[in-house]
This record gives sequence, structure tokens and C-alpha cells, in this order.
Amino acid sequence: MFRLGRILTRAGAQVWRVGFNAGDRVFWPARKSYLPFKDRLENWPDRLDAILQDKAITDIVLYGDTRPVHREAAKQAKARGLRLHVLEEGYLRPYWVTYERGGSNGHSPLVDMSIDRMRAILCEKGPQTPFSTATHWGDMRQHIFYGAVYHWFVMFANFAYRKVERHRELKVQHELILYLRRLFFMPIHALERMIETWRVRQGGFPYHLALLQLEHDESFRKHSPFATMSEFLGLIIAGFAKGAPEHHRLVIKAHPLETGRIPLRRMIRKLAKHHGIAGRVHYVRGGKLAPMLNETRSAITINSTAGQQVLLRGIPLKTFGRSVYDKPELVSKQPLETFFANPQGPDAEAYQLYRRFLLETSQIPGGYYSTRGRRQLIRQLADLILAAETPYERIANQGNSDVSLLKLVP
Repeated sequence: MFRLGRILTRAGAQVWRVGFNAGDRVFWPARKSYLPFKDRLENWPDRLDAILQDKAITDIVLYGDTRPVHREAAKQAKARGLRLHVLEEGYLRPYWVTYERGGSNGHSPLVDMSIDRMRAILCEKGPQTPFSTATHWGDMRQHIFYGAVYHWFVMFANFAYRKVERHRELKVQHELILYLRRLFFMPIHALERMIETWRVRQGGFPYHLALLQLEHDESFRKHSPFATMSEFLGLIIAGFAKGAPEHHRLVIKAHPLETGRIPLRRMIRKLAKHHGIAGRVHYVRGGKLAPMLNETRSAITINSTAGQQVLLRGIPLKTFGRSVYDKPELVSKQPLETFFANPQGPDAEAYQLYRRFLLETSQIPGGYYSTRGRRQLIRQLADLILAAETPYERIANQGNSDVSLLKLVP
């Protein structure tokens, strides 16, 4: 965020950063433009209102839009007619970052935009334009390292912010311990993952892949029907037991950033035993998705962006939450038991059109977790934020389209 703010300042904008803990402060070196919030969250709406008036704010930039402080910012931006810029992980990750206005994921205009509508806009625009892709996505070690550094400052230097409640349920001390433990055990976990992946790929049996998400992730909490990951696991394991042929197996893959805050392996083993399929369920700890996807019969997730990789390969996909790719042409609407028995795949032409639409609007080449990826991202992001048009308005106007687009700015 600091590098982005520096470029926007050079472009003539005034930029301020509101921080809620010592980690935010450390990663924003410019003292004059840093606005600390050290009060209780119940006072955040009044404090934000004062900032917006005092600084004559025209735009708000967020990373995600579902955390409590972000939801209030989005609410006040809408009420005041301010432009709301939302950054997120790439819908088409790896290699891309998401840039939206008004909301992302379940709040994105894409949720209510049909494939036919996208087709009409692209037809008006004309031939497909070439895309550049990031040459390097990111570094998981950097991601975990910076997470540990951030939580260290929150844990040991957060005295000035002690009134501010955290949006996560775990104490920061527990978060830090989980990050450090994960760093320490990375080699062991990598070996364990390699062995289990080899067992699945060499097993000679058909399998279905369940893609887990982080239980504390706001996209899971705000855009899914489940309160806990155990509810989702109970549903899919029961559905697999009832619907899948007896020679099929279920592979459950943890999120790459899962730190062990919930006992997934024990939970899965208990559920599989309860439904009489203990020998047919495998658990894989994180790691790269592609090796498992290449041979799976189908995939199941809540609303993970990993669903995009499933669709790219033409693999049948079943979802349970709000997502930008939840379109009838792409995601199966079969009952879960029927899906495991005979999964229906996506419409390949519809997905290619949908993918092209995303690449020409909300997806920016680059990444957050590698030096090269950040450099590539920042080069483009400032101009997108300063532009008068939204990405969706821009593509419609390029083709002089008469298609009615969802208005993002009141």
C-alpha cells in the first residue's frame, strides 16, 4: 500500500493511511500521512466520518471489503458518493490481482452479470486484445514471513492500539505462534504432502477433489452458507458416501495458507469413519493445485478462487457460496449426490468468453508476494485508480456499446 500511495502522491493526489495496529504503522513509513485509529471499533464510524470531512476525501482504497472496518468504509463511501477501490487476490490467480470498484467477490458487479451480457459487450468491442501475464507469481515463503513479522509487531509493540478489537477470533499471540510453527515445519509438511500426493496419483482410482478455504477468511464467512469448515466437510463427505460409485475416492485439499488453527485431519478422519468410507478419503496438506487437478473427475468448493483453475481445465465444479464465477453455464446445479455420481462439466466456450471478459476488466498482471510481482502491479494500478471510468465502463465505451452496465458509482 505504501508504494502505491507514493506513486499516487507523485501523480498529484493527497494520500492518507488509516492504521489499526502497530503492524499497519510499521509498513507505512510516512509519518505525516499516517492516521492511527486507537479507539474502540464502536467509535470507528464517527472517526471515519470526521476524516472524510476534514481531509475532503474523494476516494477510498481497501484490501477486501468484508472486514468490519472495511464494511463501514464501503457504507460511508456509498452514502457520500465517493469512489471505492477494492483490491483482492486475483480471481484468475495465479499471475493476476483483482481490482474492482464498489465491491469484490460476492459484492462484485460480476455476480449479477450474465454470460450473455459479457458476450454482447465483447462483441461490440471487437477482436480480442493481447494480454501480458506476470512472469512470476509470488513466493509463499515471503507471504508467511511478512505475516509473521506483521503479527510480531501487533503482539509486542501494540500498546498504543490496545483498545482496538481484532476482527479475528484468535488472539494475536496464537496467530504468531501458528505462523512460526508453520515456518519451522515447512520441510516436514512438504515431504508429507509429496507422499500423499504420490499415493493419490499412483493409486489408479478415480477421485473427486474438495478444495478447502480458510475458516477465518472473510469471503468464507460473509459469502457462504456455512459458519464453520466442519459444516462444509460434513456435507460433502455425507454426499460422497451416498452418491459416489464405491470405487471412487474423495481427496480433500487444505488451503495453502492453512496454519493448523483447526484440526482438519482429525475432523476428516472422524467424519469419514462415521459415514463408513474411512478407506476412501484422503487429506492433502496445501501445496500446488495443478498436480491434483490434472486427473480429478470433479471438484467441490464453497467459493474459492481456485474454482477458476478447475473451470479452465473443463472439470465439473460444484459450489455453495456467492462467487463471481457462479454462472449456470459454468457451475453444476446438480444435487450433491447426483454430482458425485455423474458430474456435469462447464460450457467451454462460455468459460473462455468469461475469462476474456475478466482479463480485459478486473484482472491486473502482478502479485502481492514477490518483488517482481509487486513492481509489475504498481506500474498499472495507479492509473486505474485515477481513471474516471470503471473497468467495466471502459470496455463498454471502447466498443460504443449500448449494453446497460451496472453503475458502480452513485
